[in-house]
Amino acid sequence: MADVLNIVTVDVEEYFQVSNFEKAIPRAEWDSFASRIALPIQKLLEMFASRQVKATFFVLGWVAQRQPRLIREIHLAGHQIGSHSTWHRLVYEQSPEEFRRDLRESIAILSDITGSAVTAYRAPSFSITEKSLWAFEILAEEGIRYDASVFPIYHDRYGLPKAPVIPFQIRTQAGPIWEVPASVARISALNIPVAGGGYFRLYPYWLTRALCQKIQREGRPVLAYIHPWELDPDQPRIPRLRWSARFRHYVNLTKTEHKLSRLLEDFHWNTLEAGVNHWIARHPEPTMLSPCLSPAE
Repeated sequence: MADVLNIVTVDVEEYFQVSNFEKAIPRAEWDSFASRIALPIQKLLEMFASRQVKATFFVLGWVAQRQPRLIREIHLAGHQIGSHSTWHRLVYEQSPEEFRRDLRESIAILSDITGSAVTAYRAPSFSITEKSLWAFEILAEEGIRYDASVFPIYHDRYGLPKAPVIPFQIRTQAGPIWEVPASVARISALNIPVAGGGYFRLYPYWLTRALCQKIQREGRPVLAYIHPWELDPDQPRIPRLRWSARFRHYVNLTKTEHKLSRLLEDFHWNTLEAGVNHWIARHPEPTMLSPCLSPAE
């Protein structure tokens, strides 16, 4: 659809760094695990290149420190590099001071590797919630202009179910931030998550495609998200997990690559920045909210 530009994003983190494994794998043990991220990143770069797709890669600072050449390769391929924090800590489990330090460290690492400013951010596990709306002010103060941390659903770990489902602008004292929420399809009074993570792996592809088409018919862009480890079905299994964590992480890993290939073929995709600029061109009077997500004055 000509009036909609969809956005594809990648959360660049190792399989052992996900929030699902936080209790099983302390951060102090991360360096004891062998990295597996290079191969799935190469797969993604090849898939994007063959379809002339540009994406936004939200990179964990911890990964970037250990894989600078890989991050530089992503950047040189023309993709947008954004921050995914340094240590993959949930925003609402940090103080504002801790959050700022972690954000600054990640931005410094990424800008040093790429030689470019970092203006995009995604919170680990979409963890900007009612408990951490203060983060928007800090993001703006640290130079972030595009955010993709809000998920307008109910979930046990994340979610802002009453947030807008369209791209919107957050006005802060340090300047505006454009927020593009993770995609949901509106079914009656329910927001159904679409096109990312476990939802993408769980749904049959025909359903994902139909829900994305519904979103587009409503004039909204689809925001898709993928993790490199979702293209690595042979990754080591972590023992002693709760059944819910095991299911969320491992369900249908063998099907991700094929589904993603079809998704990239069936829709047009670009970066977060390009998607926002496309939206602005067609909506010169954006929805504006304050950092508490109430109408801006």
